[in-house]
Amino acid sequence: MTEASPWWTPDVHADRRPRLMLRNGIAAGLRDWFAAHDFVEVQTAALQVSPGNEAHLAAFATEAVGPDGARAPLYLHTSPEFACKKLIAAGETRIFSFGPVYRNRERGPLHHPEFTMLEWYRVGEAYESLMLDCAAFLALAATRTGATLFSFRGRDCDPFAEPERLTVADAFTRYSGIDLLATVAADGGTDRNALHAALTHVGLRTAPDDSWADLFSRVMVEKIEPFLGQGRATILCEYPVAEAALARPSQRDPRVAERFELYCCGVELANGFGELTDADEQRRRFVIEMDEKQRIYGERYPLDEDFLSALAIMPPASGIALGFDRLAMLATGAQKIEDVIWTPVA
Repeated sequence: MTEASPWWTPDVHADRRPRLMLRNGIAAGLRDWFAAHDFVEVQTAALQVSPGNEAHLAAFATEAVGPDGARAPLYLHTSPEFACKKLIAAGETRIFSFGPVYRNRERGPLHHPEFTMLEWYRVGEAYESLMLDCAAFLALAATRTGATLFSFRGRDCDPFAEPERLTVADAFTRYSGIDLLATVAADGGTDRNALHAALTHVGLRTAPDDSWADLFSRVMVEKIEPFLGQGRATILCEYPVAEAALARPSQRDPRVAERFELYCCGVELANGFGELTDADEQRRRFVIEMDEKQRIYGERYPLDEDFLSALAIMPPASGIALGFDRLAMLATGAQKIEDVIWTPVA
């Protein structure tokens, strides 16, 4: 079997360059859009005290050495979120960050250890406004590349069609026959045994040590995600509070949170929140996540105490992160993320 030539060889680069130039066109279009809507572009530090506190995110660790030789641990950020929210606490009202983030243990057709994240925030606006932004960005990317249809692994999506809005509970009912909210209490607590019984009833595999979160993820991956974003984009919203990360509870139903994800062709493109600004509740969730990380991976990341202090004075806001490389991949017809990254990680 012949080994593939490196990306930097002239013939390989010549094949890759048309998609890379289209990627640049999408990026320019997005920056124009943000400027026209009164957003300020910010550049956040990649080196952070905490890389983020989600159980299944793995970070790259490093060390800062001071002039006196003193050493302190630092991490490459997995998202600019903490820094962006500090800027909102400082007084910014409409910001976006467009730059590299880093995630360890991730590489494949849809994953890369260093990738470009587009993250933006709207102070004083409902998270539904971010859903409208997402629809606009799909159309913008398609217009910039001349695409009339996004396609990936046999699934098609019209980037100009209005996205479907589907709650997580309705998705569970539609695609798996499981009543998800029957396993969630009024205070957001979860019933692992009830969800385990529901999976067993519909013939999904389970393991004795599966947590409620493990079971939730299995249904999502095996029964729901492959069907999302077919024909038109899907906005999957109202995640259970236990899966809410940094999102505030819904005023309509305290069992769910103001969180949504955007899907096209079965590919997750974005993750948006009505932002949680309760510092005590956020600390509680972070500790739960880090306890879970310790249980599964045998490690934990520190909490960013500055972030929690800033959260206490942060005004109500909505924010979202979009995987720009994935959007460029779908808009250019690429079949793997490295096809739209200028210099892939070795």
